[in-house]
Amino acid sequence: MKDIIKITEDIISLEDTVNLVKDPKAGAISTFSGTTRDNFEDKEVKTLSYEAYIPMAEKSVQSLITEARQKWEDLIHIAIIHKIGDCPVGETSVVIAVSSAHRRQGLDAVSWLIDELKVKVPVWKKEIYVGEDSKTGADGGQVWKANNTQP
Repeated sequence: MKDIIKITEDIISLEDTVNLVKDPKAGAISTFSGTTRDNFEDKEVKTLSYEAYIPMAEKSVQSLITEARQKWEDLIHIAIIHKIGDCPVGETSVVIAVSSAHRRQGLDAVSWLIDELKVKVPVWKKEIYVGEDSKTGADGGQVWKANNTQP
């Protein structure tokens, strides 16, 4: 069993992440890929910018993986990769891939992992909107978003 955790400024590839969790014992690989959308509450989003204290974020992710393995014994490999820095519209900000002997446990684990990640992992997100001064934040051009408090 492998746990792969990466907090990175690099572009994240779903295919590369899936390849990290492939295993001959796996009957399923379940994934979640979060991407930057172009809108939020009637505002046009230009980019998201993520920040994290990497050692703390990695420790939090490992705790989630450990808990997931206790909930679903059928999990083989788990990879969670989160982007920091700027993430323009259409780009991937987070990928979770889980290989498991059977699909149901993998699908349930992926759903639980992304919900818990958004609540518990100290990665902070700022939305930067189109048409505003993204450097100064004038006229509400950027907003720090609170982590979800409920999955």
